[in-house]
Amino acid sequence: MTDKLDAAKLTDRVAALVEAAKRAGADAADAVAVRGRSAGVSVRLGKVEGTESSESEDVSLRVFVGQRVASVSATAASDPKALAERAVAMAKVSPEDPFQGLADPALLARNLRDLDLFDPTEVSADQLKEAALAAEAAALAVKGVTNSSGSSAGAGLGGLVLATSHGFVGQYVASRFSRSTSVIAGEGTAMERDYEFSSRQHFADLDTPEDIGRKAGERAVRRLGARKAATGPV
Repeated sequence: MTDKLDAAKLTDRVAALVEAAKRAGADAADAVAVRGRSAGVSVRLGKVEGTESSESEDVSLRVFVGQRVASVSATAASDPKALAERAVAMAKVSPEDPFQGLADPALLARNLRDLDLFDPTEVSADQLKEAALAAEAAALAVKGVTNSSGSSAGAGLGGLVLATSHGFVGQYVASRFSRSTSVIAGEGTAMERDYEFSSRQHFADLDTPEDIGRKAGERAVRRLGARKAATGPV
């Protein structure tokens, strides 16, 4: 899964931006490249209502000319030279700010710890669909639940690389998995709606579809017959 983010390519991209900024006249610069992808499936009453899949890659460049600074953002396909020249031109007409600048190199982290943000588990569209359907079915099985507002499951990951003109390069990749369902309890004007969801960075830590559905159903049913609390001194 990490290879699909191609961290090496992102690193090359930010390095090219920083180098282009220096050639364009910047005294210092830093650049960030971000890439992400996600997929999701939504269902209602046992049928698929929608599927989605997205991928994105963007870059941003910040340049310093003396005490003047400017930032630009663009898609990854943008020409580094043109982007850098535009940023430097903007910086030259910006007001001076004595508090802008890169961190002192001595303050930069060099040995970055693994924060366990990434789970390489691959989840197919069929698996997402089955999880969403199972959560909805469990919710509809709760006594008192009369309808569904829908259920969904999703998976995604994102990566970021930061490089500076004084030699720092840092990166991370993080994953995200989710499941949710929303149902209605009661009839007519006495209907109530509630939901349950689970969102985790590691797939194995997700609540099961059955637990999510059951909790959503029970929460909706508990709302039935709700009354205003009596007022009084506390």
